[in-house]
Formats: sequence, structure tokens, C-alpha cells
Amino acid sequence: MGKAGSGSSAVVANPESRIPNPGAESAIGAYLRQHESKPLLRFITCGSVDDGKSTLIGRLLYDSKRLFDDQLAALSADSKRHGTRGGGIDYALLLDGLAAEREQGITIDVAYRYFDTEKRKFIVADCPGHEQYTRNMATGASTADAAVVLVDARKGLLTQTHRHSYIVSLLGIRHVVLAVNKMDLVGFDQAVFDAIATDYRALAQRLSIASVTCIPLSALDGDNLSSRSARTPWYDGPGLLEHLEGIDVQAHDAASGLRLPVQWVNRPHQNFRGFAGTIAAGEVKPGDEVVVLPSARRSRVLQVLGPGGEVASAHAGQAVTLTLADEIDISRGDVIAAAGDPPEAADQFAAHLLWMSDAPLLPGRPYWLKIGARTVSATVSEIKHRIDVNTQEHLAAKRLALNEVGYCNLSLDEPVAFAPYAQNRALGGFILIDRYDNATVGAGTLDFALRRAGNVHWQHVDVDKAARARIKGQQPRVLWFTGLSGAGKSTIANLVDKRLHALGYHSFLLDGDNVRHGLNRDLGFTDEDRVENIRRVAEVAKLMTDAGLIVLVSFISPFRAERRMARERFADGEFIEVFVDVPLELAEARDVKGLYRKARAGLIPNFTGIDSPYEVPEHPDLHLRADGAPPEELARQVLARLGLE
Repeated sequence: MGKAGSGSSAVVANPESRIPNPGAESAIGAYLRQHESKPLLRFITCGSVDDGKSTLIGRLLYDSKRLFDDQLAALSADSKRHGTRGGGIDYALLLDGLAAEREQGITIDVAYRYFDTEKRKFIVADCPGHEQYTRNMATGASTADAAVVLVDARKGLLTQTHRHSYIVSLLGIRHVVLAVNKMDLVGFDQAVFDAIATDYRALAQRLSIASVTCIPLSALDGDNLSSRSARTPWYDGPGLLEHLEGIDVQAHDAASGLRLPVQWVNRPHQNFRGFAGTIAAGEVKPGDEVVVLPSARRSRVLQVLGPGGEVASAHAGQAVTLTLADEIDISRGDVIAAAGDPPEAADQFAAHLLWMSDAPLLPGRPYWLKIGARTVSATVSEIKHRIDVNTQEHLAAKRLALNEVGYCNLSLDEPVAFAPYAQNRALGGFILIDRYDNATVGAGTLDFALRRAGNVHWQHVDVDKAARARIKGQQPRVLWFTGLSGAGKSTIANLVDKRLHALGYHSFLLDGDNVRHGLNRDLGFTDEDRVENIRRVAEVAKLMTDAGLIVLVSFISPFRAERRMARERFADGEFIEVFVDVPLELAEARDVKGLYRKARAGLIPNFTGIDSPYEVPEHPDLHLRADGAPPEELARQVLARLGLE
């Protein structure tokens, strides 16, 4: 007991005994602080299949000596089982993390890896090379500062090289390295390298890629990767790692004014209200005059708070909380900007859009648009053209399919603060989200605001909807009848319309007969035209309810997204979705025009219920079983829903 007691007392009495070498701890602390302050570079590798992307990154990881012993042991074992070098180390296996990829010998997902040198920290994304994974490549490129485009020295520039370079240009990556790989297989021939470099510089000029560095290398043998190679005496440029260490990633728009997208309104108690976010451009200090967009309200900065407390100033890339001199309304998604140099705010844009969903993009269909921390409702109002990313040719298009890129006009339901993507990624990049399942379906870059966006203003009117409805003695409504062709929609709507007229109500019926032959006579029956058809009908119905009318709309309107879009144009309780439900076989039996028979014979393409889908309403306001009651009874149910029976 005495020994135990004295030993215990000695530990308490001499805390330094816990540290065998206090000087070593100081050295470790200094090293950690130096490591934290090292700049970070995010870059991607992209290229055709078998150009050596995974091998290049694996070799960089291996040469950086940042792999643990168990990783090296696993790499050695995996190389024997899955490798392509006859038992030698296969560096690509450090990246090809999925078993299916290893078995097929291809990379299909974006693999991220971290490594560092004495000068810099790196996050590298190995992007897939196949055309069908263009969206995966764009995902990896969206946050990158630089791109390493690999080319097989034996093959030169390929279609994939053009595709990936276009995406790199589209996403605003400003530093591109052309890595001419597998130079060992062409005998390190300078003429081969020079020809490929010349071709790529011409491509980069067409794509407006300003900074291109061409490097000859062999990823397998490490030539010109971590150090200069003796096998390329004719090359006097930097090795790949040396070049990556020297890239300046400071924002090229540093001269612009403050841009702070608000991510969070910090209100821990009633005496403090701060606005937190990461500065996207410029700098800020107490006393600066600022403007909040899109509201355009002005104030002055009182405090700039960093993670450790109040600071004298902050610049782009830093996370801060600002307090302002005035109590003004600021919400998540607003932008605090320099009052003397504010960005624009608009609700209509020209934009490049990469479509990332299996279901096609249809103009007029509503989506959520997320830009920074702000989410608004948006539609693609027009596809100006589709871009062949292999040739950069502009092609006519009414829709975008998976992995296709289009130049589009966007229409938002409210203005947002923005900057062209070429000037600022944070304020110019966006994603589109499906409103039904919340899946990300597209990613894009804002080019400029459409000039008419700033010229469209609501004109104040004294005779409004309430005044027009009051003089008619009724509540404006829209009854939206949906169902298969032959379900009885128009028959029921017509009976309701006649009864409303007999009761003295002001109503109007919109159906195919009075819309398809006039307003929408230019539309066919493709999915795109169906979307536009319903959009126009919804807008007309909205104007009619503004006139105080009860509007009956009788259209198949097969897609949930368009019916939801129509509903959102009306006030709560103003839109009543009426689902006229019959089995398909009964609808066909009622087909006096023979449309189903022609559709089944292939004479009418895209016919709903046959070769084009009808998406059944999930929660209609009124569900009419049209196979079990006569039209008169169903019309009575509609009138009862209006409180008139």
C-alpha cells in the first residue's frame, strides 16, 4: 500500500512526469498549427476509360507517404487478387473502391481522396470516364479549383476529352492541366507530346479555358509526377505535383464588394441577432454600409464575429456572423452585400443546365430551384437549344434527357440575388429539385438576368378580384376535372355549368373544344406539349377567377406535377381537383370517337392510358366513381362540394 500511495503522490506532485519530453510536445503543436494553415486545393481527374486516372492518383497517394501500414498491406493484397500488373503494385486500386468496379476494371462513381505535402493539402476526385456518367463527373467538378485532364499519348484527344473539357469549362474551373499519360508507351517522343498539346490548346481556346498547363508523364512509373523525370530532358516545365502545389486559388473576383449569403439567423436571446454565413466574395469590417437583397434594405455593420469572437475584418472564404445597426427583416437565403457594389436581383435568367434525371426535363413543369441557401419555385420556360457536349454544336430541342446539357430560360416565382457563375460560383450555381420526391434532377449555372425581368411590375388596380366577385355575389373557384379520355369529365362539367347558370352564378367552361382550336392550336400531344397545354389553361383559369368567375376546367391533365403547378396558382380553397375515375376498359367502351381503337392500332401516338401514362391523383378534393353512378348524380356531388346542393 505504501508503494502504491507514494507512486500516486508522485504523479500528482510532478505533472511534468506525464510528458517524457515537453519540448517534443511543443514541436508537435507547432507542426499541427503549420499543417492547419497550409492552403487547400480541390482538383479532379477526368479522361477516357483506361487513360490512367486512378493509377495517377494512387501513385500520388503512394509517393506522398501518407498511407498507413494497413493500407499498404491491403494494397499489396488487393494487387495480387485484382491487380493488372502481374502481382506488382496496382496503384489504381487505391481509388477503385467498389468491388463491382474492380471486377469490371472501370470506375463508375466519384472517388474522393485526401493527401498532403509539406506545402499544401489536397482533396482529389477521380471522375468516371463513361458518357452515361457525365452527371457524376459534374458532381465531382462542382467544387473543384483545378482539373487534370488525362490523355493517352497513343490515342490523342478523344470524344471524352472534348466532353470533359466542356463540362470543366461550363462549371468554371479556371486551372486545367493536360496530363499526357503513358508517354513510356510512345518512347517519350517529344513530337507526340507537342502535337497533342497543340490540339488541346486549340480546344481550350474554343471553350474559353484561360489557364492550361501541359505535362508529359507516366503515372505507372512516376515520371513527372512527384518529381521531374530524366526520361524527358526536352521538357523544362514543372512536375504535376509541383504545379498543383503552386496553383493560386484565390478568388478571381476578390476585387468585388462583399457577398455574404445568409445561411442562418442566429438569435440565442432577445438581445442578440446575428446573420451567419460564409463570405462568397469581398471583405467586411465594422462600419461598412451594406444592402440586403432582394429586399434592398440598407444598414451598417456593427460587429464581425468569427469562430473565436469579434474580429477586425473578414474576407472571402471565412465563416462569420454579422450584426447590423438596424432591425431589418433578413431571412435564410438573403444576401448581405456592399452597399456601393451590390449584385443584381432578378426572377428570370438565361442559364446552362445539365440534366441529371432519368425522367426528361419538360419546359413548364415546376421544380424547386436551390441557389445558395435559398429555395424558390422555378420552371424552365424555354429550352433555347441543346448542346452536343462532344462537338459543342447547338441543336434544337424540346426536352433534355439524362446527361444532356441545354441553354435555357428560367422563370422563378420570386427574385433572388445572383451573380453570373463566371464571376461567382456561390451566387451563380444552382440545382433543380423534383417537387414530388425531392431528388436532385439538374444542376446549372446562371449566365445573365433576362432584361425583361427588371421591367415586369405589378400594376396596382382598384377593381380587384374581391370587388369583381362581390358584385357577382359569388366566391371565385376553379373546378379542375381530370381523368382518362372517355371518363365523362366534360359531360359532368357541362351539367354543373348548366346548373350554375340556372342558379344565377357566373361561370365558364374550359375544355379541349374551346382551347385546343384556339389558344393551344399550335400544341401537339407530346409530353412537352401536354405540359405547356396545362400551363396555358391554368393561366387562363387564373385570369378568369381574378374576374370573379367560377371556372370549370375539363382536361385529361395526366401528370401530377402539372396539376400541382395549376393548384399553386390559386389561393387556398380556391382550387378543387375533381378526379373522374373509371376503369380503362370502361373508358374504351364509351369511346364514341374511336380514339382508343386508333391509338391501339398505332395511328394516334402518345395517347393517355395506352402508350402515355396517366398519373392517378393521390389526394383529390373530390373523387367521383364514374362507373357506378349516372352523370346527373355525379354533377350533384360537385355542386354539393360547392355548398350549392
